[in-house]
Amino acid sequence: MLRDTRAPMASKVPLLLLLIAITCLSQFYRVSNSVIAPDLVRDLHLNARELGWAGSAFFLALFAVQLPVGLWFDRFGARRTVSAVSLLAVVGAVGMAHATDAADLIAARVVMGLGCAASFMSVVFLCARWFEPARLATALSWVFAASNLGTLAGATPLAWIAATVGWRNGFLGLAAITLIVVALFYAVVRDRPPGSALPATHKESLRDVFRGLWEVWRTPGLLPLLSMHFFAYATMLTVLGVWGGPYLFDVHKLDGVERGNVLLAMGIAQVLGILAYGPMDRVLKSRKKVVIGGTYISASLFLALALIARPSLAVTIALLVAVCFFCAFGTVIVAQGRTLFPDRLGGRAVTTVNLAQCLGLTVLPAVTGYIVEAFGASDLAYRVVFGTLAGGLVLGSLAYFRSPDNASR
Repeated sequence: MLRDTRAPMASKVPLLLLLIAITCLSQFYRVSNSVIAPDLVRDLHLNARELGWAGSAFFLALFAVQLPVGLWFDRFGARRTVSAVSLLAVVGAVGMAHATDAADLIAARVVMGLGCAASFMSVVFLCARWFEPARLATALSWVFAASNLGTLAGATPLAWIAATVGWRNGFLGLAAITLIVVALFYAVVRDRPPGSALPATHKESLRDVFRGLWEVWRTPGLLPLLSMHFFAYATMLTVLGVWGGPYLFDVHKLDGVERGNVLLAMGIAQVLGILAYGPMDRVLKSRKKVVIGGTYISASLFLALALIARPSLAVTIALLVAVCFFCAFGTVIVAQGRTLFPDRLGGRAVTTVNLAQCLGLTVLPAVTGYIVEAFGASDLAYRVVFGTLAGGLVLGSLAYFRSPDNASR
């Protein structure tokens, strides 16, 4: 019988550092539109609907290739898949630097999304092989929390770069950084810990490939979990990555660096939230309790933003920061989903679970873009957006109550 050995912590450090680097870039690409949104609107002549679709385009591309990425993980390994796919992020960053209108921006965001399609699920895929199951949620929280350095870089630092050398030059620089990280990822990362007797990849016939996918989709408890995953991270990132900057500009009249500072605080809150949620499943001996608690606290905060007309800037910042902290429970859902499946289906399992998140990240920014456009980018428009996001969280939780609780695995 094949053994699955686990590596000592020292041998995991290079893996963790490269996973953090590749996901930092993905986080930056995800949220970078928010702080420079007024610049994009001005330079590319965008309306709110087009800005919303620019936010959704990235995640639409992620959604479209999640299942192929899962198959490539199982067939070719995460190292080769991530390295090859991530080259498209370089192309997308260069394309955004040269965008002249909404169509160019959306196309560049699509290519960026394709380039980042394997990044986050490679963390789940590889950590599940390098860490014991009981430590998986904590390991994921380390990487996902550290990856938010990319979110922080997409706040005040990007605002400063845009004001100093222009946002176009900023994206050209990011393309070069991405290329360096991809080369290091390919050179250093391995799909299995040293000494593991299990194969890093396995060959399957086309029939076996689809049999495995069917097995994943038939797994008991998957659909209730996907319903919550659709709303969890997407709700928070719709604010942090798409509408936070425009809201602070339209309602509170903050300039670029001021918006960046608020978004930076929100990003830091998200990092702290991820770290806080990481070990909570072992403390409470339940993943469902952690997720449900985070869901309803977050929904209450969004509801406060929806009900308070023109809150003071201090109240607004406090609520936005709190939202990013308490809505950071998506890592727990990912860990819960991974434990539903055997290792041989690991790639298809994690990308199937991620489908729901990518779909939510595609739908929510686009839908809220239509809301903002319908109400004329006013205080009322954003309050309707916040109310919609609160309702979505509650809706997702109704089905999630039927998901299995597997904190011990």
